[in-house]
Amino acid sequence: MQHIAAPLFDPGSGQGARQFAELGLALLFSSLIGLERELQQKSAGLRTHTLVGVGSALFMEVSIHGFGAVADLVGARQDPSRVAAQIVSGIGFIGGGLIFVRRDAVRGLTTAATIWLTCALGMACGGGLPLLGAAATLVHFLVVRGFPVITRRMALVPGDRVELHLAYRTRKGLLPRVLELCTKRGFRVTDVHIEPEQAAATPDGREKGKPKETGVVLSLEGKGPAYPIVEELTYWDGIIGVGLRAHQDAGE
Repeated sequence: MQHIAAPLFDPGSGQGARQFAELGLALLFSSLIGLERELQQKSAGLRTHTLVGVGSALFMEVSIHGFGAVADLVGARQDPSRVAAQIVSGIGFIGGGLIFVRRDAVRGLTTAATIWLTCALGMACGGGLPLLGAAATLVHFLVVRGFPVITRRMALVPGDRVELHLAYRTRKGLLPRVLELCTKRGFRVTDVHIEPEQAAATPDGREKGKPKETGVVLSLEGKGPAYPIVEELTYWDGIIGVGLRAHQDAGE
């Protein structure tokens, strides 16, 4: 006996409109998360998160509605969870590619976890659980935006001071950017000490035409850990060396 597969898109049933709506919600939620990552200049931004969310939703739509003909076969059982399980295992390849180690610092963990969450909310939207996907989107913003504020306030008591030591190439406009970064991280710059410029020597010992290098010591006072500043500065072009130490009072 020949079995005729039921069409995936039936305008009369309203099923197609619902599927488009679920894909649209996945597009919206994943775009919001991707935009936040894009503004933070992360390696995976708007396009990556949007494609992951919409792709996951599409996989779920195909898993639930794309095998209607199989259910008509004698003795056949349809299990939509099989495709869902493959999505969960497959997304790990993208997340793993975003995590790397440099100078004993692990980078990309939060972005990889965000990709994982975006995949989950796309699956929720594609599986007919849009409210759950919306809740996951709100949780993302609560964690990545709200938790750093809480940890900065809890890590150090007001008035704790540290010294940030930098060696960098001059004429790149780095010092104003470093000061802006410290302020953005919740620190107040109480003192700036700049060392004299030194010309960087070429391999043959000549200094002509080479960018000059200098050092600066910033005294910072704030309510949060300064280690994220050090971690971020290690990736800036023009930064030669960066270090952090406890503030030394004049009487010590």
